[in-house]
Amino acid sequence: MTTNRRNTAIAFMLAAAALIVSGCKEKTTTSANATDDANTQRAPLSNTIQIAYPNWAEGIAMTHLAKAVIEDKLGYDVELTQADPGTIYTALANSGQDVMIDAWLPNTHKSYWDKYGDSLEDLGPVFGYGVTGLVVPSYMDVNSIEDLNNIADQLDGKIVGIGTGAGIYKSTNKAIDAYDLKLEQVASSGPAMTAALQQAIDNEEPIVVTGWKPHWMFSRFDLKVLKDPLGVYPIDAVKVVARENFTADYPDVAQLFINYSLTEEQLLDLMQAINSADAGTDPDDVARDWMARNNPLVESWIPN
Repeated sequence: MTTNRRNTAIAFMLAAAALIVSGCKEKTTTSANATDDANTQRAPLSNTIQIAYPNWAEGIAMTHLAKAVIEDKLGYDVELTQADPGTIYTALANSGQDVMIDAWLPNTHKSYWDKYGDSLEDLGPVFGYGVTGLVVPSYMDVNSIEDLNNIADQLDGKIVGIGTGAGIYKSTNKAIDAYDLKLEQVASSGPAMTAALQQAIDNEEPIVVTGWKPHWMFSRFDLKVLKDPLGVYPIDAVKVVARENFTADYPDVAQLFINYSLTEEQLLDLMQAINSADAGTDPDDVARDWMARNNPLVESWIPN
């Protein structure tokens, strides 16, 4: 959930709008006898795989790495679009996009899966232990969500959240009710949340943010996830989901995604490389450098 420096706000809004209005990919048929459905054949599919992703650190990292692998190892073109998760799920269900590589299931994105799951394919996890919750710097003397009311005034009565379409935003509203917190969640974005966290840590001030693992902020800052005795925040797998019939249309790419797997250490290394790159550096270049340094792992994903 770090900023993709190449995207402007205008480009982001246009891309999100394009996701909603884009229709299904055109699949024409030919037939020796136009009235004989049994003889119809699908026209060749596009050589371009369309991948949509949210502006989240792990999603940016996993998506740009997948783009590099698909283009360099399988020979397809890849088109990336960044948008909020609700827009992405809608686009996948309408076949306006092919794949998302940052689906938090079965819990955090449950509402989206309940609505669109019948029109999607689950290609399995890239990372199997996704943690969400409320996060504070380790210098703060709180260890549980239950402790937050004791320092509500120090926190200016707020929790720094991300976008309202994120599952963790909805979970945090549930936590506020479940724990009767005297705090209000303030919506922002992944990059804005980490910027606020950075500023608070630089000044050693109290702050609570909505956070998740894997995320590069845990390798950069000394943080702790607050205990959640009521179990509001779930554990998820971070999965690849695709539009209906994607596996039938692109079996080699689908198998790559099924094989695609990263440990927390590997994913943090990739995220940190992208986040710490010089301004203006193309994340594709960082991903390709990481791919070269981890070639045996990447080769293990390639379908036979």
